[in-house]
Amino acid sequence: MIKKRILLFLLVISTISFGFFHQSRKFEINDERFISYCVNSKKQNIEFYLKNENNENFKNAQNLKLWLKTKNKELLFATNGGMYKKDNSPQGLYIENKIEKVKIDTTNGNGNFYLKPNGIFYITTNKSSFICKSNEFVNNGNIKFATQSGPMLVINGEIHSAFKKESTNFNIRNGVGILPNGEIIFAMSKKEINFYEFAEYFKKTGCKNALYLDGFVSRTYLPEKKWEQTDGNFGVLIGITK
Repeated sequence: MIKKRILLFLLVISTISFGFFHQSRKFEINDERFISYCVNSKKQNIEFYLKNENNENFKNAQNLKLWLKTKNKELLFATNGGMYKKDNSPQGLYIENKIEKVKIDTTNGNGNFYLKPNGIFYITTNKSSFICKSNEFVNNGNIKFATQSGPMLVINGEIHSAFKKESTNFNIRNGVGILPNGEIIFAMSKKEINFYEFAEYFKKTGCKNALYLDGFVSRTYLPEKKWEQTDGNFGVLIGITK
């Protein structure tokens, strides 16, 4: 009888603990400072887009949405997928449908992209998603999509050492992380924040690795949450369709 009571007590405690953890995780992901979207790359259709069949850059969610409509596809989510040059070409590695269109950039330079370590967000042919430091990336032939950007926000569970809590470098920011369950989380700040606050958000959601995509120019298209920014003049776009 005593053993049964102990087991029942432990079961109640574990149930309460799980519920608290689940609610806490949900609260962290749904932080009102950010517009966020979680994606299961195994079950949902995620692709990277740069140009249409006429070699024209999509540039923004509106153009991508209209183009997809001609393919009988509906755009559910879109965001800019990394930094780009004046001609809208990707700054750093870009792989689309297993084709390497821009080579990896491991050189040194100025600006956020070169705040080392920078990183690569990629999806394999078996629909698994990863983020790694650029100098650790290996293209073994099974990479379907990849985009390079920088800096890394969270590295092996730790916030980038260059970020300072008291920094006054505030900006709109968007980024991507990999959750403990393997799902992808995209997030963009609704208001200007510093790098530390942005990285801290991804860490609190449980991301071991997260990558900065871009700053004040960033846009997110997410009609599900009544957030529909369709303008912009970007390089790579990341889209979810059905």
